[in-house]
Amino acid sequence: MSHSAVPTTNAPALAPISLSALAPWTVFVGILMLVLLYFVGAEQGATAIFEGETIHEWLHDGRHLLGFPCH
Repeated sequence: MSHSAVPTTNAPALAPISLSALAPWTVFVGILMLVLLYFVGAEQGATAIFEGETIHEWLHDGRHLLGFPCH
């Protein structure tokens, strides 16, 4: 009974990710989140980019779920 139930392997250690490799992804995700926040929180208001109610209707339930008033 000296055998382990979990086999031991010599897996290579994970290399750390450098900040210069991570920075473009951080900027991309940040811009994406700002665009999403604009569409959910401000579109069809005083700063509307698109005419009509289409964007508003697509995001209506999401606005209420996140606590943004829209009417």
